[in-house]
Amino acid sequence: MALTSSPEHPVPLREVASAVKKWVERLGTVWVSAQVIELNRRTGAIHFLTLRDPSEEVSVAVTLSTAVLDAAGPVSEGMAVTAQIRPSIWLKSGRLSYECTDLRPTGEGQLLAQIEHLKRLLQAEGLFNPALKRRLPLLPAGIGLITAKDSAAERDVVVNIGLRWPAARIVTRHALMQGPSSAQQVIAAVAGFDADPSIDVIIIARGGGSVEDLLPFSDEALARAVARAHTPVVSAIGHEVDTPVLDLVADLRASTPTDAAKRVVPDVRDELAFVTQARQRLAGSILNFVANQSLGLHQLRQRPVLRDPASRFEVYTDHIRTLRARLILAGGTRVDKEAAQVSHTAALIRSLSPQSVLTRGYAILIDQQGNTVTSTENAKIGASLTGRVADGTLTMTVTDKQKENHANV
Repeated sequence: MALTSSPEHPVPLREVASAVKKWVERLGTVWVSAQVIELNRRTGAIHFLTLRDPSEEVSVAVTLSTAVLDAAGPVSEGMAVTAQIRPSIWLKSGRLSYECTDLRPTGEGQLLAQIEHLKRLLQAEGLFNPALKRRLPLLPAGIGLITAKDSAAERDVVVNIGLRWPAARIVTRHALMQGPSSAQQVIAAVAGFDADPSIDVIIIARGGGSVEDLLPFSDEALARAVARAHTPVVSAIGHEVDTPVLDLVADLRASTPTDAAKRVVPDVRDELAFVTQARQRLAGSILNFVANQSLGLHQLRQRPVLRDPASRFEVYTDHIRTLRARLILAGGTRVDKEAAQVSHTAALIRSLSPQSVLTRGYAILIDQQGNTVTSTENAKIGASLTGRVADGTLTMTVTDKQKENHANV
């Protein structure tokens, strides 16, 4: 409805802005196809996108919430999307704004969103855990190669493995590397190699391509089959910038098929050089050991005891002579000392012996009962006594006795 106005009767600005707002909002929500040319994430709940028409130089700025942006999956600049937008007028400034209430990637963007969702799912289950990665053998007895028949990837792997380790044994299983049945054929080949005990490592290889071309290698069934395999699996899909889900589940990711060949087998030239250096170091160590031992033997031969073994006995002989002389001297001294002690003891004994008293003119009187008479009380008049002197005995009869007092002597 048109507003009537004149210089004499102007319409308030708020009424005009409100009328424009109502007219614009009559459009309601509408789905549009566009391309994201700028994404401005904010720390708050509202974010900003700049969308451009796919064919014309027409772009608008839209706002969207965190919930809408997260639900869309990984959104990046350049991605094609389908957006549900609602135009509106901000009354305070009169500015036209667009609010995005739903955002869905389309085409390649949709595929990337699906792949990202699968990555989050498998990561939550722990299939990307580095602790689960199996180590590749140093020198595999058998190498299982899964690739397209007569492809550049097959040629790169076979040629480079042959150049690096000519004796390597490669068993190839051909499978489609693109298309709806590709994932199932690769799964069957992985299962076959995993059941073969002669295969120590499995390589899945193909060249680069678009997201659609590499889509089979982001298949959930293939990712789970590789995670279940007991044999180490090397993913060599596409180029360095390509990262399908298989790269994250595999035990080793190679940037290219050529890189896979380099990672699976060592370079025979490098190994021969290493062996040569090791042999040289071993020979040098042995020569140094022999030289050190020879020097030790030479030093031992220079010792006096080895130059003249009898010289050591002469030293001990002189030592024994000295000890013997000291022993004889000590023995003689001890004997003389003991002899003097014996003589002293014998003299003491003799001085205390009754015999020595008898030799000085004393006698010992013994009565008929064999008792020593030491007092006149012990002998009666007429008693027969035996007197022992220095050289014999005398028999006598007591005819008289007289007691003397020696108290004052």
